[in-house]
Amino acid sequence: MTTAIAIAGKGGVGKTIIAALLIDLLSQKGIVLAVDADPSANLNLALGLPLEGTVGGVREEMVKDIQKQSLPTGVPMQDILQGRIRATLVESDKVDLLTMGRPEGPGCYCAANHMLRLSIGRLTRNYDYVVIDCEAGMEHISRQTAGDIDVLLTISDPTVRGITAAAAMKELIQELRTKVGGVYLMINRVKGGPPREIKEAADGLGLHLIATILEDPNLADLEVKGIPLIQLPPDSPLQLGVREIADKLKL
Repeated sequence: MTTAIAIAGKGGVGKTIIAALLIDLLSQKGIVLAVDADPSANLNLALGLPLEGTVGGVREEMVKDIQKQSLPTGVPMQDILQGRIRATLVESDKVDLLTMGRPEGPGCYCAANHMLRLSIGRLTRNYDYVVIDCEAGMEHISRQTAGDIDVLLTISDPTVRGITAAAAMKELIQELRTKVGGVYLMINRVKGGPPREIKEAADGLGLHLIATILEDPNLADLEVKGIPLIQLPPDSPLQLGVREIADKLKL
């Protein structure tokens, strides 16, 4: 059975590094599909994997081929799309990476998204875990191109604005999806401890605060040198925080 985890938050709160560390941790327990649903597409760098194409590019190419009637005859369109998506998949021993790329453009339409949902649904069934690094607007989540979600982990910095954005994402996904498991809040880059106002804001907005992570002094050096972020020391605040979350969620 596949467990799907979506990680969301406004830009700059550290959701990609948290997604990468969680992917790396879960890969010690099973096979993981990492889904980069952020148009900036940098999850591959955090994981130390190459980038070999995007699902968005496949979709746009598919739409153009349909409009030009240039697809091979005798092969179902769904099978063609499935093959093209698999061609963008970056595979490694324990982690495979699927990069969604740009949200749909003006030339795309609902039929393409329906086929996309079916193809990704077939793909995800082959994995123990699916971890999705969402974009700030959660385009692929809101259009349900990323499948059902068992755990939504919203990331915030220690600001009331960040907490409010996390609450808005919780409301959005609950409005638009038919199946959502637990929704949790994690506050990142905390200095000392979360201010009382932050805790009160989270409680007031109905957010379940599962963990706070101290500002990680080890991160900047890796980013400057271009080293994959999953190589953070095991005792670094981010590594410890992600392990705490995985334990609490029984992942």
